[in-house]
Amino acid sequence: MNRILLVGLLLSTAVSVAQNEKAVPAPAQLEAPTTLPIVFTKTIAAARSHTGDEVSAKTSQVVHLANGTVIPSGTKVAGHVVAANGFAYDRTPYARQKTSILTIKFDSVQIGDATLPLNVMVRAMADPIASEQAYFKWATDIDPQGTTTQIGGDQVTPRALEVVDRDGDVVGYNKRGGVYAHLIASGSCDGSDVEVSMGIYSASACGLYGFAQVSATERGSQTQPSRLTLVSTHGSPKIWKASTALLEVLPAQQNTASR
Repeated sequence: MNRILLVGLLLSTAVSVAQNEKAVPAPAQLEAPTTLPIVFTKTIAAARSHTGDEVSAKTSQVVHLANGTVIPSGTKVAGHVVAANGFAYDRTPYARQKTSILTIKFDSVQIGDATLPLNVMVRAMADPIASEQAYFKWATDIDPQGTTTQIGGDQVTPRALEVVDRDGDVVGYNKRGGVYAHLIASGSCDGSDVEVSMGIYSASACGLYGFAQVSATERGSQTQPSRLTLVSTHGSPKIWKASTALLEVLPAQQNTASR
């Protein structure tokens, strides 16, 4: 009888907690500083895509917003293809190859019944190989549990709270179902003093990882928020399924461009 009462109490508590979480309304829009670690759920290729084609992704870690709203891992992120043209090799001797372009735009994130518009920059993005390596546990005699290396070089050890960089300095924390950190300024990416969700990315991660002979000419800005443009003169840019990215919400004063 006591066991039945205990189970009933636990179930009642769980329901109460779930109801309390649902009671927090989603904000009208995401505010900076907020990051969304995502994984792409379908391939987008410049050679096969057309304007308006769907871009599909989902969050890969829980995101805690300032108002108490929780964005669960697996939350849908939607977008579309803005422009795409495949690579066509010019066999003329010494010809300068024409640039192949793939431009996508992140449109929204679905939080419960609410669809929130996205005004973000792509802080960092990695291909499937680089992303998979970030999950690989390197076990040794000294560290049998296995340490993982974030994209950008930070080290995460199971059961250890602290996340450290290559110099051993604490740059983040492993808690609440994922890795959280203050963003560290690096390259074209600014820092922040608010803890945000990092997923498999380092606090200083910035730019493209694993995209050989491809450059990003747009990653989201004041004039063109949420746009990512990949270019190449060696092949057709492609965002493979299982590629990952860290989206960073732009400050309010930058959300001036129309979608």
